[in-house]
Amino acid sequence: MIATLGVEAERELIDAAIYYSEHGGPELGLAFIAEFERAIEALCEHPQLGPVWRGKSRRFPLRRFPYSVIYRLRPSEVHVVALAHQRRRPGYWSNRR
Repeated sequence: MIATLGVEAERELIDAAIYYSEHGGPELGLAFIAEFERAIEALCEHPQLGPVWRGKSRRFPLRRFPYSVIYRLRPSEVHVVALAHQRRRPGYWSNRR
């Protein structure tokens, strides 16, 4: 399987990495990106890892950071619709495709 990111999810990834870089140093920003990439690799290998959550979406929490990858399965594709902070605005992404 391959992974694709929606425009909003990509923006969330960049914004969070910038935040961690500014508040914890460049290493923390890079660690955030590395953890996201690890999660995506795991989901591409085992797309059913994240439980079904809020309809047709699935959720896979990052290990070290309070974020979850919200994704939908498509034929031969893991489509990331959001990189959602676990304690902010639950379900804000639910209208995304």
